[in-house]
Amino acid sequence: MRALIVLVLFLAPQLAPAQVRIKDLVEFDGVRGNDLVGYGLVVGLNGTGDGMRNAPFTEDIMATILERLGVNVTGEQFRPKNVAAVLVTAALPPFARAGAQIDVTVSAIGDAGSLMGGTLVMTPLNAADGQIYAVAQGTILAGGVVAKGDAASVTQGVPTSGIIPSGARVEREIDFDFSGLTSIRLALRTPDFTTAGRIEQAINRNLNRSVAVMLDAGTVLIDIAATRLPSPAHALGRIENIEISPQRKARVVVDQSSGTIVMGEDVRISRVAVSQGNITLRIEEAPQAVQPNPFSPGTTVVLPRTAAGIEEEPGIGLAEVPGGTSLSQVIQGLNALGVSPRDMIDILKSIKAAGALHAEFIVR
Repeated sequence: MRALIVLVLFLAPQLAPAQVRIKDLVEFDGVRGNDLVGYGLVVGLNGTGDGMRNAPFTEDIMATILERLGVNVTGEQFRPKNVAAVLVTAALPPFARAGAQIDVTVSAIGDAGSLMGGTLVMTPLNAADGQIYAVAQGTILAGGVVAKGDAASVTQGVPTSGIIPSGARVEREIDFDFSGLTSIRLALRTPDFTTAGRIEQAINRNLNRSVAVMLDAGTVLIDIAATRLPSPAHALGRIENIEISPQRKARVVVDQSSGTIVMGEDVRISRVAVSQGNITLRIEEAPQAVQPNPFSPGTTVVLPRTAAGIEEEPGIGLAEVPGGTSLSQVIQGLNALGVSPRDMIDILKSIKAAGALHAEFIVR
């Protein structure tokens, strides 16, 4: 394959820069979710639950739940195959009210083979402060399947993890007086002085007064009182849909596992000459057995036979990549080399090392 795999995230130079809403670029201070976690029990599995000897904690939680329901199992020996201990995780969204439902993720922590078809028993979900904010329960939708026989088995996806859509009900609300805020900070997801300055200018221009101040590359402060709007909610509702043209660093991102190369529109390459070729080392073993004559003393001897060689492909010779003033010119120059995507990754690394690639180089 002699084509360069390049994903280009840009618009043509003759088009106007992309306009992005402010709410897609920032996080609003105080408007955030909270992580929840709980420890529970899944029942109703088809013989794919935890082995009690390898996961004794499963037996402990099962005994606790049964005793809570009025069933005394003290001293009893029971080792069912249809239960599994799990960790339940969820994200409590901002401004979630009591009675609202949220999605949860259920993951096995023992040696259960699959959670498919199981039901999560009522599980409290705690936040970092130790308080219970939601309770989860419901039928699990597993993300995989397992099929096995006496001599073979096949697994698709991850059957030991699944989700329960709207599987938890919010029981406690986060105590946060949003309406009493006098100022709100906008935190940029990708800090940049130019972008922060454009956000400040766009907000002040839209409201026709000075209400936003850029504090640093990642923060813009909004004075709620200066907006002359009824509440912070009204102010953010007005501000979040204002569109600006964000600025970002020039980046080249390569994925060595798939051979994918992603370039931003601001990538530039100075004029540089490139020569590339492959060297292949081949070693072949062809051992030969030598046996003694019939009825004569001696032993069979294996003589090694090794053939080694080095092959060098012609390569591209010394090719010039002209200085690129736009992303399209950079791509044309790199494609002119006619090398494979994985060779292109090595070439980009070398161009960066030579100081001719003017972009942040990220390898994954």
